[in-house]
Amino acid sequence: MVRAGVLAILARDPHVEVVAEAGDGYEAIALTRRHRPNVVLLDIQMPGLDGLAAITLLHRELPGVGVIMLTTFGQDEYVTHALEEGADGFLLKADDPRELLNGVRAVGAGGAYLSPRIAGRVIAGMRARRAALPHRPLERLTERERQVLAALGSGLSNAEIASRLHLVEGTVKAHVSAVLTKLGVRNRVEAAISAYQAGLVTPRPH
Repeated sequence: MVRAGVLAILARDPHVEVVAEAGDGYEAIALTRRHRPNVVLLDIQMPGLDGLAAITLLHRELPGVGVIMLTTFGQDEYVTHALEEGADGFLLKADDPRELLNGVRAVGAGGAYLSPRIAGRVIAGMRARRAALPHRPLERLTERERQVLAALGSGLSNAEIASRLHLVEGTVKAHVSAVLTKLGVRNRVEAAISAYQAGLVTPRPH
């Protein structure tokens, strides 16, 4: 029933094509290997292999596939684990159905997307950590690292950042790692939020 509801929502967008639906985590992995979709929707709790374990496998084997967690479980530990393991989005089943379409479009385009309620908690957590460690200004970043941070805020992948800045992808990965460390953030989503807060990226109108 839940999958039928998700399919009905996605069918509203003529640019979204559902290529497969899985009944458990192992099937989700197998179908992703077969179809190589732009976006995979996973739940925290799935039969066979749970969504968090599935993210780890997908991120390791198929890093170009965007992964969105769509779940009823929005506890901070689940959000943190999912994002650290490579999830590009985190949505709640109780969200407005439009958030699902917005998330699929954003992640399909190479960006990231959080449920508004989840995003609010992520920002609050970042602010709390920065209050505890107040001396983490953007001034610690080099000019190149600022450019990389701005690109992260725009939702670009490492390959896209490399192309924009005329760098090799390995160098971009090193810069991304340095940016996360210097800002004291845990993942690309938090780095993107930092870019917006610092005014390095202007939000696009809806």
